Amino acid sequence: MSLFHKMLASIGIGAAKVDTKLLSERLMAGDEVEGVIEITGGQVAQAIDHIYLSLYATYTVEANDRKTTSHALIGKWKVTEQLTIGANEKRSIPFRFTLPIDTPISVGKTKVWLHTGLDIKQAVDPTDNDYIRVEPIPIMMALLSSMETLGFRLREVECKKASWHHRLPFVQEFEYVPKSGPFRGKLDEVEVIFFPLSKTEVDALLQIDRRARGIGSLFAEALDLDESYVRIRLTTADIPNLSRKLTQLIQSYC
Repeated sequence: MSLFHKMLASIGIGAAKVDTKLLSERLMAGDEVEGVIEITGGQVAQAIDHIYLSLYATYTVEANDRKTTSHALIGKWKVTEQLTIGANEKRSIPFRFTLPIDTPISVGKTKVWLHTGLDIKQAVDPTDNDYIRVEPIPIMMALLSSMETLGFRLREVECKKASWHHRLPFVQEFEYVPKSGPFRGKLDEVEVIFFPLSKTEVDALLQIDRRARGIGSLFAEALDLDESYVRIRLTTADIPNLSRKLTQLIQSYC
């Protein structure tokens, strides 16, 4: 009977199961992620080579006028070395790691999740997925709030494939359109991309798209010459005067 159970376990029937429990599912990039991995043994003892945690995020790939959703590995951590889980044994393994600073915010179509995997040779590996709500760090939140204060409305947020990113295969774009305020009628849109450096410092890339006015502007728009790119570095010290700083910056490109 034991041999029969081992055969079933090798195809995932009556095998060990895994369930990851997070201390908090709402986090900011740079926060400590804490939790426990609960393993329940199956009908037979099984040797586990190692347990790993992988962080993934979704992003959009556009090709031939079609959009598809892919997922990128943000980070991976080995939790344990080899161990054996006995039949019906229950074991809790604590873990802790730092959420990478460039983890995208969980907004719009973006999903972020933690994948737990048990590496068992010659068997179906038990897995578990847990979604995480990633909140913006304070300086990012302040910039997004300032855009709304200036009369911009957030139209879309999407992680898009970008081969020029230094580490990840995508960037997260925040697309704003002016609905009121000083930039209504002057700009078509402003796109914001964040490159966080720490929990208190971020580089922000702004793509400022001017509205076409006159034949010359229409020609420039057709050639994408009406777009300007500006990169600025911000820290939490900039928060009190951020709206004024953004106004002056955007105004200089209108």
